[in-house]
Amino acid sequence: MRLADATWTDVRDADVDVAFVPVGSTEQHGPHAPLGTDTLDAVAVAEAGAAAYEAVERGGDEREPAAVAVAPPIPVGVAEEHRAFDGTMWVSPETFRAYVREAAESLPDHGIDRVVFVNGHGGNVEALAEVARRFSRDDAHDGYAVAFTWFEAVGEHAGDMGHAGPLETALLRATNPALVREDRIEAAREGAADRWGEWVSGVNLAHDADEFTDNGVVGDPSAGGAERGEILLDLASDALAELAAAVVERESV
Repeated sequence: MRLADATWTDVRDADVDVAFVPVGSTEQHGPHAPLGTDTLDAVAVAEAGAAAYEAVERGGDEREPAAVAVAPPIPVGVAEEHRAFDGTMWVSPETFRAYVREAAESLPDHGIDRVVFVNGHGGNVEALAEVARRFSRDDAHDGYAVAFTWFEAVGEHAGDMGHAGPLETALLRATNPALVREDRIEAAREGAADRWGEWVSGVNLAHDADEFTDNGVVGDPSAGGAERGEILLDLASDALAELAAAVVERESV
């Protein structure tokens, strides 16, 4: 059930086990992928994960009320590292943490006290982990939350993450193909960096992306076909469904 599409009585009458809150970013993804890539991918994984969870927990009975409420996405995150590229938006980690946590704290008031933040942006990872901890420790409600980042849950593919590289491009081609500028893939590949950052003694010397990539791309987007994107979506959504089942069963901290 998409919360944005439901009425309040739909939510009242539904038997919701857990809420998925997609969290993304509005930031550069090279010349070929949209600024909303991280948000689009987070939403795609959240919705596929909800379907996977419901198929298992509901036994495929379509007459049962929705077991997962998919919240509207949070589209601006911790992304100042991309500030040199036009169109990128960002907020401070402090603002991000406060907004995401307070938005999620609306849900326990309606009996939805299990939350999974479904993340699509690497810059959000640290902040979301803190949000989940604070949400779970809040004595004002019985809620429990965790943060899930889709590209960390795709097995051996995870090592190819990059930025606007094969994984993100593949998932977009599978879920939002019209938004990929196919005529710019070659230029994106030719101008890409091999890895994220400039590393010495285990330390990244580069604070911003433009210090090591001219066009914002890390990795080879031409290696991210739609077929691979379907595999990634299956892996991530199955992992999310498994996580959601564990979150629903777990007692509050």
